[in-house]
Amino acid sequence: MKSKDTFVRYSRQVFIEEIGLEGQRKIMNAKVLVIGAGGLGSPVIQYLAAAGVGNLAVSDFDEVELHNLNRQIIHTENTVGISKITSAEIFVKTLNHQVKFTGIDKKIDNSNAEDILSQYDIVVDGSDNFTTRYLINDTCVKLGKPLVYGSILGFSGQVAVFNYKGSKNLRELFPEPPFDEDAPDCDSLGVLGALAGIVGSMMAMQTLKIITGLPIQTDQLTLIDTLHWRFQTINF
Repeated sequence: MKSKDTFVRYSRQVFIEEIGLEGQRKIMNAKVLVIGAGGLGSPVIQYLAAAGVGNLAVSDFDEVELHNLNRQIIHTENTVGISKITSAEIFVKTLNHQVKFTGIDKKIDNSNAEDILSQYDIVVDGSDNFTTRYLINDTCVKLGKPLVYGSILGFSGQVAVFNYKGSKNLRELFPEPPFDEDAPDCDSLGVLGALAGIVGSMMAMQTLKIITGLPIQTDQLTLIDTLHWRFQTINF
């Protein structure tokens, strides 16, 4: 793509005074890892790719299933049955061929977390279980990586930025994960798809703000209640 076309493509971002050409260069040079290509990961991947994040890595080890499609908007009926990583790559390459996509088709666990996360500037956690969330958090703390966190269930969601410029992390908000048998999830209680879009978009926004050096409110958890349309911020 010619430089003129690149400018036109991102012009509505460049025109923002706080972004400008320098901010767009930062976006295009950024290396971001998204954990999960599901409900939260989908809008994060969509908006980071659209913004022109230069190096976008996605980690997931599942296949696309029909019940995913109400909220996992980067996947389609045509990609049901294939890996989410392959489906995500198809989406990103179709949307923005300038983005370097790295697919990590494996589960992140204690044996590989540090090696994988160390290669990226920012980690965005769209995982759906407490074991992974705490592993990702602890690894980011060890490596000094900022972590953009989100979770959803039913009509409710949460968003926070952890471990950014010395800020607090997940364990300072919730010291220990609940027992698995006590933890509700989308498979058992469901989730309305548009909620994933709201929370995932907020996560993408926070990621872009970190990349471009815009102000980030840290040590804060945002609670989203879309049933009663209430948004609350809790300091911790």
